[in-house]
Amino acid sequence: MRKYTLTIVSAVSIAATLLWLFGLGWTFQDQFSSNKKFEQPKEKTESAISKKQDGTLTIFAMGDSLTRGTGDADGKGYTGYLLERLKEKSEQEVNLINTAVKGETSRGLFKQLQQSEIQRQAKQADVIVMTIGGNDLFQQGTTLESLDMNAINSKKQIYLSNVKKIYSQLRDLNKEAVIYHVGLYNPFSNLPDAKTTSSIVRDWNFQTANTAAEFENIVYVPTFDLFQLQVENYLYTDQFHPNKEGYKLMAERVASLINFEQEEKES
Repeated sequence: MRKYTLTIVSAVSIAATLLWLFGLGWTFQDQFSSNKKFEQPKEKTESAISKKQDGTLTIFAMGDSLTRGTGDADGKGYTGYLLERLKEKSEQEVNLINTAVKGETSRGLFKQLQQSEIQRQAKQADVIVMTIGGNDLFQQGTTLESLDMNAINSKKQIYLSNVKKIYSQLRDLNKEAVIYHVGLYNPFSNLPDAKTTSSIVRDWNFQTANTAAEFENIVYVPTFDLFQLQVENYLYTDQFHPNKEGYKLMAERVASLINFEQEEKES
């Protein structure tokens, strides 16, 4: 396998916020009602089973609805646009395997990693990309109801523990692939309490980046800045997931970190 380096709030504002929270809760409920057991997409099965060929960059994608691409009208998400961008950068073949599950949490992702097929695919990857943490933090929108910092910090510690186990598992399965953990943005930066929610998201990002730094070749990719100033332009109608343009921003950020300088693996 080749290695790739790669105040005053008006009544109208309150009503709008409550309406938005209702919509967000409905969206998450729909996500969590889906079957959490991963099913390999039909169009990916053949390439996943076939033996990896030299000169092919194999990208293994995992995580939650962001990696699945929820909110993109074209159904590509950041992984689809990442695939397109990498193909533009090189004439080399790029193979994408996406195992992400809508509504996934860090606990669920670690559980998914115990599946033999998922492990086999992780072992074959040259690059691993993932999103996880948004559902741990926002929990169907209930986090916004009270902004209880004690509860949020408790969730964070559980999340960080799970993330560390995920990193360890991936590193045990594949010691060479560079792992890109795509970070959290704040979809609530244009709502009341934006200062508080932004602070919370930045803290989760910071703590996760520190955890990633404990492992070799795990890169925590920031996205907070991409959405911060014009979040309304980059969100889907559910006001949580990115839209097409938002996903393109994420894809470009990840693609900029992957290069095609290759080294033959030592025998």
